[in-house]
Amino acid sequence: MPAPFHLAIPVTNLADAEAFYGTLMGCEQGRRSEHWIDWNFFGHQLVTHLVAEMPTAPAPNQVDSKAVPVPHFGVVLNMEEWTVLAEKLSTAKQSFVIEPYIRFAGKVGEQGTFFLLDPAGNALEFKGFADESQIFAK
Repeated sequence: MPAPFHLAIPVTNLADAEAFYGTLMGCEQGRRSEHWIDWNFFGHQLVTHLVAEMPTAPAPNQVDSKAVPVPHFGVVLNMEEWTVLAEKLSTAKQSFVIEPYIRFAGKVGEQGTFFLLDPAGNALEFKGFADESQIFAK
């Protein structure tokens, strides 16, 4: 596995971050203080830092005729993990910015994708590949 990344993001409520990243997403909680929480975000270190107010909201960029929020972050999963997560979130009535769908079906780079916002408004994308060799394929 490649080296895990570290990403620190702003949140306005740590209890909401706990409910979203811990309970809903199933991420294991690491160290914490009254101002931040470390999460095992699919093998990567995500830190939710408490802020008084959120920076500017994500701006949309058109991709596949869909308004993709920028900036955003996420992970690339295998297709089975992606499907399980998409179904879990749908069952939990999670609101999606972009509902789960398959991009490039039957073509190079075929992938599942969906977008959602955490309770603080941070945009996340989850991708799923049946063939991980296609992640950077042209």
